[in-house]
Amino acid sequence: MTETTPFRGPSLILLATVYILVAVSGLAAGAMLRHGASYVTPFAPAEQLSAFFAQSQTATRVSNFFLFASAIPFGIFAVTVVSRLRFLGVRATGTGIALFGGLAAAMALFLSGLAGWIVSVPEVLASAPVLKAVVFLNFLTGGAFYAVGFGLLAAGVSVTCFFTRLLPRWLVALGMLLALTGELSSLSLIAYPANFFIPITRFIGFLWMLMAAVALTKRTRRKGAPDEPAPV
Repeated sequence: MTETTPFRGPSLILLATVYILVAVSGLAAGAMLRHGASYVTPFAPAEQLSAFFAQSQTATRVSNFFLFASAIPFGIFAVTVVSRLRFLGVRATGTGIALFGGLAAAMALFLSGLAGWIVSVPEVLASAPVLKAVVFLNFLTGGAFYAVGFGLLAAGVSVTCFFTRLLPRWLVALGMLLALTGELSSLSLIAYPANFFIPITRFIGFLWMLMAAVALTKRTRRKGAPDEPAPV
């Protein structure tokens, strides 16, 4: 009977699940508290933005509270998935890239949540130029900044798992697709249509995180087994 070494760390499946539940709860709470009002993008006229957020102060605070809170399980997931890969014997630059991307994405969620909460402050609502600037900060950090970071996380994990065969090929392919859409989302800074890549990265990313967590959790390491470095 082969003896295995247990991984000492948080459950990847639990972290991914908590992150998804918190993130979805924020979206749902914001939609319900707006009572059917359509979301206004940062590109709308300042007067329209002021009117929308003045009527949605509670929705704005609650949804951004959940957005801020979601950064905690996400950041711990990023650190844990890298730790898990190293535990399984991966010694490659890809794990460092994944850690950098994951922490960047977590920081983006923190900043976006804080900026979004500031939008609900009456003094900010009273100044159209300040409101416009803060809404754009909320949008850019939670959009392009997060998507680029997530793309690096997905790329780092997927490339190393391709060489070490720690994930199914279809899941590696999905991760690389998310890496591509995440990096392409940076083009939204110069071309508005590129914003299309942001929700793809975010929502399909939920599925990838959970499936990768399940697959990596099933992997065990034999006690005393040597490291198996990946060529990345």
